[in-house]
Amino acid sequence: MNQEKGAGLPEPWLRGTLTEVASVARAVLHALELAGEDLQYWAGNMSDEELNSRPSDIAPVAFHIRHIARSVDRLLTYAEGSQLSAEQTARLRSELEPGAECEELFNELVGALKLSMERVRALATSDMSAKREVGGKRLPTTLGGLLVHVADHTQRHVGQALTTAKIVISKSAAT
Repeated sequence: MNQEKGAGLPEPWLRGTLTEVASVARAVLHALELAGEDLQYWAGNMSDEELNSRPSDIAPVAFHIRHIARSVDRLLTYAEGSQLSAEQTARLRSELEPGAECEELFNELVGALKLSMERVRALATSDMSAKREVGGKRLPTTLGGLLVHVADHTQRHVGQALTTAKIVISKSAAT
């Protein structure tokens, strides 16, 4: 389990860190940091079988971890003013595939969060009202809107992953 949770540290946004980063980007960075810590703490010791378990046919923890890693990449691609590559689209379609392995899954997550945090830092001094487009329909938004959505969307899936993890772990403990 994550040592930081056991050490009783407050959530990243309450640690007084990243004060050199503009507020919107800092909030996104803290959300990504919290996502990594929470997922490692609650799901990092789950077996491959548990990570892929689908209680009541809901999405498994593995899906949410993959989705967080890959959706942040996609959203930041839009934030950078680009459209998705064929590879990003293909990876989107594979997020729900069964058979995830814990080590591989968390390596992908950690790598994606690290790279995403670098990308957010690179965008931190940009004009947050700069126009951006999302998806094939090129729906209008702003850079700031996309960055806030990175944080919101990530935390939504962390919550779903943690709830699923708790259900799976409680069922495993009961057997």
